[in-house]
Amino acid sequence: MDTIELLLHPVRLRIVHAMSGGRTLTTFQLRARMPDVSKATMYRQIGLLVDGGILEVEGEQKVGGTVERRYRLRGPSTVISADAAASVSLEDYRRAFATAMTALLGEFNAYLDRGHADPTADSVGFRQHSLWLSPNERDELISEMRKAIVPRLKNEPAPDRRQHLLSPILFPIEDLPPQTPGK
Repeated sequence: MDTIELLLHPVRLRIVHAMSGGRTLTTFQLRARMPDVSKATMYRQIGLLVDGGILEVEGEQKVGGTVERRYRLRGPSTVISADAAASVSLEDYRRAFATAMTALLGEFNAYLDRGHADPTADSVGFRQHSLWLSPNERDELISEMRKAIVPRLKNEPAPDRRQHLLSPILFPIEDLPPQTPGK
């Protein structure tokens, strides 16, 4: 299974989110973060991510009568190259978007279900804006967003940091009007 296919599953995508920032987590810790995911599903999806080279075993320890493994991301294996992204079909884009939205919904529900969620204090936001942009203005907006986001992708877990999920989504919602010759 290639990287794109591995990541086109909402539980696997949520596992990758959980492991970001150089974290090492056990299956037990992942289940605590995603209580809506059954134990069997969690083990199966972790196994697929390990077999596919997305996760690796960082260490093991004996706990009771079982061996508990700590997993971590293998780094660049979780990045889909620009070449690979350019070669996906429209149906793959449809599946990727559905997966991203399903993972986003799962993460949001897990946040709300923790019992101590405070969307106002946590500055939770999910606004949608309809923007009128030329191709140049769109590219400028994307560049500005990257300048704001990319440096923070290098942040690692720290006592004063909480992990946040940021999901910028941008796509045209209508076609360009037909151009009248001479205008």
